[in-house]
Amino acid sequence: MTELTRALDLSGVFANGTLGGVLARDRRLDLFGFLVIGIVSGLGGGILRDTLLQHGTPVALTDYTYLTAAVAGTLLAFLADLSRHASGWAFSLLDASALSVWAVAGAQKTLAVGLGWLPAVLLGTITAVGGGAIRDLLLARTPSVFGGTPLYATVAIVVSAVMVVCSRLGAPTVGVLAGITVGISLRLAAFHWGWRLPGSRDWRPGAFRGRDP
Repeated sequence: MTELTRALDLSGVFANGTLGGVLARDRRLDLFGFLVIGIVSGLGGGILRDTLLQHGTPVALTDYTYLTAAVAGTLLAFLADLSRHASGWAFSLLDASALSVWAVAGAQKTLAVGLGWLPAVLLGTITAVGGGAIRDLLLARTPSVFGGTPLYATVAIVVSAVMVVCSRLGAPTVGVLAGITVGISLRLAAFHWGWRLPGSRDWRPGAFRGRDP
């Protein structure tokens, strides 16, 4: 599971580095700006998780593969104009995959150091959304975790919970596969149907139905 968790971590780093690069292109940043936004997007969530776990130096600072993956994802977005696909299914799938694999990796790493189910769900969620929240603040955007977008942090919570339940049942590998599958499916469904949490006390059932995500 250690190697599997690392592979999931790195895939999330690469994907979020790419997503950060797409947003940097949208803001017309230079190469340095691309790298800052991409690296923060790719490494932020994992560094927050490892810092809160207090289980040694954050892995992103000791294993240079993490920085390499973040830079590679960022440069992909710098060299190839992916922004024109930002509203398409491929981009949505990348976003959903990154969110899901990081929630699984965060929950699994938390369980591996001996913490309980609640810290695992919390740190799985922080791993998934932390880097994106910091990236959005740097770009003067309202972080997606605060709402206004299709289900985001909710998906990370569900994925982390699936991972925890399967681990408690003695099937962590099943938890990885089930968590990623559930997360991608739920996030894509939220994109397609515009599912969002209530935004105010004036919300009524069906208030968001039919709106574009």
